[in-house]
Amino acid sequence: MVEIMPSASQHSYASEPSHTWRISQQPIMVAAAALFLVVIGIGGIFTWRSYSGATPEPERLTASRLQQARVAQASEQLIEKTKGIEATQQQSIDQLQVVQDQLQTMQRLMTAQQNEARKLNEQVGALTSTLDTLRQSFASTSATDDKPAAREQPRRSRSRTAASKGRTKMKIVVQRKRPGARG
Repeated sequence: MVEIMPSASQHSYASEPSHTWRISQQPIMVAAAALFLVVIGIGGIFTWRSYSGATPEPERLTASRLQQARVAQASEQLIEKTKGIEATQQQSIDQLQVVQDQLQTMQRLMTAQQNEARKLNEQVGALTSTLDTLRQSFASTSATDDKPAAREQPRRSRSRTAASKGRTKMKIVVQRKRPGARG
């Protein structure tokens, strides 16, 4: 360890003045060297700024303006894209409404057709039952009359039927005699 002040018992001030002078001179030298370095550093910074021509403040200002311009451009693009999406979405909604209207119309038509098909089905059923009833009544009348020849004759118009009524009566009489003649 270095002593800053020598004790009086060990040394006298008169005998070694250089030792105290050296310790007291060192802080001043250190402070002077630090001051010199600070002055040189500040001078170097001023020299560098003046000869380079670019100061950090305008560069920062320019960089911030460029960034603001980019942000503004990006926001404008975002707004345009949003408007485009809104337009596309509105078109999709309109198309969906048209499709829904068409679907409702088709459902109404299909319901009407189903109702009509049910009515026709009921009518066909009624006609079928009526036809079955007519067949049964025709079969019962032909079985009771024993007129097989009458079933074989095709239907004719009324004018021909009236003219040939006399002929059929004769045939019926003739046919009746035949089965009786056999038996």
